[in-house]
Amino acid sequence: MKPAILILHAAGTNRDGEAARACELAGGAPEIVHINQVRRGERHFQDYQMLLLPGGFSYGDALGAGARLALELQLYFHAGLQEFVERGKPVLGICNGFQTLVKAGLLPGVAPASPANRTVTLTENASGGFECRWVHLAVNSKAKATFLGELDGLIFCPVAHGEGNLQVQDAATLARLEDENLIAFRYVAADGRAVRERYPLNPNGSQADIAGLCNSRGNVLGLMPHPEDHVVAIQNPLGGHGLGEQGQLGLGLFQAMIRSIR
Repeated sequence: MKPAILILHAAGTNRDGEAARACELAGGAPEIVHINQVRRGERHFQDYQMLLLPGGFSYGDALGAGARLALELQLYFHAGLQEFVERGKPVLGICNGFQTLVKAGLLPGVAPASPANRTVTLTENASGGFECRWVHLAVNSKAKATFLGELDGLIFCPVAHGEGNLQVQDAATLARLEDENLIAFRYVAADGRAVRERYPLNPNGSQADIAGLCNSRGNVLGLMPHPEDHVVAIQNPLGGHGLGEQGQLGLGLFQAMIRSIR
């Protein structure tokens, strides 16, 4: 049977349909579930093999992007989420979902989670405005999320956010992320070369060009760009030119993650 994937919807979420389509193409059986259905006990995290937090502007970015949803997850679903993660089930957060995972403390996985001891955050873009553009991502094949080792080459996909600027507390925090292979994706140039925080190749000013993180166990993954928006060639604004045989699709990420389900 195809693995059941819970795509969590909240007020303001707007990328759940695209995420569901990507999961379907990758061999999963996604179900879009409103967070209130989980609160009422109509759905349970443990009924699913994977959890996906999609993009959008949950709760209108009240208190900061992803912050209101993160508080809700901590208040009502802390035990269920912890059990889900501890059982090794994969969790993917995209854009607003990534912001939520970071602010809920599930990424990079520092506990206990609270604004007072958070060492990583996502804040306003360095450009001072909303960024909507296509970017190239390099995959860290040595990341703790070992399924990323299946991906070959770059991913070409869009960003669409106002608060995607990943900042760390200090140099020691950045060193830990790098040394422990918790950095999953970096913004790079089209030829794969480092951009050294150069705008607009790094669209938001993120330190060390970090576009995504994973936890130390490797089953929680988040990224700011939208791989679900480039899962078939027709979505490519360049018509596939200069992107190689595979077209640098984001579909491979969903396929690898779903194959990792045990």
